[in-house]
Amino acid sequence: MPRSESPPDQDARRRPDHLVSPASAVAPLASPLRVADPGPSRGDEITDRLITAIAVGEYLPGSRLPSERELAAALQVGRTTVREAISRLVEAGLLVTQRGRTGGSFVSSQWEDSSRDAVSRTLQARWESIRELSEALSLLHGAVARAAAANHTADDVDLLTQRLAAFRAADSGHPSQQADAALHAAISAAAHNAALATILAELERRLSVASPAHPWGPVDRMAAMEARSLADHETLIHAICTGDATIAEDVARRHVRIDLEIMEEALGRLLPQG
Repeated sequence: MPRSESPPDQDARRRPDHLVSPASAVAPLASPLRVADPGPSRGDEITDRLITAIAVGEYLPGSRLPSERELAAALQVGRTTVREAISRLVEAGLLVTQRGRTGGSFVSSQWEDSSRDAVSRTLQARWESIRELSEALSLLHGAVARAAAANHTADDVDLLTQRLAAFRAADSGHPSQQADAALHAAISAAAHNAALATILAELERRLSVASPAHPWGPVDRMAAMEARSLADHETLIHAICTGDATIAEDVARRHVRIDLEIMEEALGRLLPQG
């Protein structure tokens, strides 16, 4: 005699499909919990920022880094974090330390061999911000140059002429970079607009750890970049001193885009080709 089958579950027949949990929905609940990747530490990020600043020529070989206190303020972190980052760079051979009144942390020239990943990682992670800040800085430098052309005094003309001559006479590398920063500071002062100067300084600090120094690129490209900068400076200072606001603005906006080009070149050298 054949066995009778059990009657179907009456409740199951009446239960709406949407109240029955499919196996695919239950399975994840039985899986082990996954711990989220904490990502890089603050110390890692600051280390990468400093390595990148060296790579793009914000800090040039032989130059001294600011004090821990100054770097902590610029990077908006504690001094302990800065001290940790500097220690890592010393261990990697990117910095050398000297004691005494004239001591500090000085940039060596070995980053190319040991820090490609850190530079690539940092530039890629910050690229959208770098691009936006660079565009904003281009507009602001143009506005400052226009204001300088309109508002400069005879004393400003004298100072701009002196700073241009100092840039022209400066040796390649760090002296030229410092002369460039001094010249741009004189342009900002000649604008006689404190609000513009404050906004410009703040945005430059956000883009460059070494602000007001600008990225100066790799050693093998400095001479060409400095010649290009001198040509821009000559035209820019002449336009400001003669009151040609339109030319001054146009040249200043174009000139500041050199910073972005240097960073683009640095990233391009590090990314896989093909």
